[in-house]
Amino acid sequence: MTISCSHEHADWPGTVSISAATLYAVVRDVAESLRRAGVPKLVLVNGHGGNYVLGNVVQEAHGDMALFPAPEHWQAAEKASGAETSAVSDMHAGELETSILLHAHPELVRDGYRTADHLADDRRHLLTTGMAAYTTSGVVGRPSLAGADKGRETLRSLVASFGDVLAVLQQQGGRTGQGRDEGEHSVHDGDGQALR
Repeated sequence: MTISCSHEHADWPGTVSISAATLYAVVRDVAESLRRAGVPKLVLVNGHGGNYVLGNVVQEAHGDMALFPAPEHWQAAEKASGAETSAVSDMHAGELETSILLHAHPELVRDGYRTADHLADDRRHLLTTGMAAYTTSGVVGRPSLAGADKGRETLRSLVASFGDVLAVLQQQGGRTGQGRDEGEHSVHDGDGQALR
């Protein structure tokens, strides 16, 4: 989907959003259509920090859906990339996101990114006020520290994390009421240790 819940960016012309209820309904309808077609499980890849309702959709799917990337996947990617900006500071169009674009689509990065740094770590009222209360440019982070190598390592880490998510999803039992034998298909933490 190219349009989702980006209401916090509404102060910038051209931002188009749908309601959380609409996003919820569309995802549930797509998942049900896929299930009828023989695709029982689905990973929702969230390309936006918002879209909070997707977490509820996944919870209600009882093991038939996963949401990716989660905050822990971004933390692992940040570490793997060698990013210098903390996750709190690097919120939007900062070091990590700019690095990904410099690696994957450098033609989309404007020349001014090296002088666009803006920090706004205290964003406690973001959902109420929107992004415009914290930035005039849309940048919250330090894009000046971005690099294509960091972008490559970020994506490499995210791909590895995605593999783990797929493995866990595959091991899940299925619909509510269909328990799974606890002795089968244990979930591992990535270091060979069984989580259950």
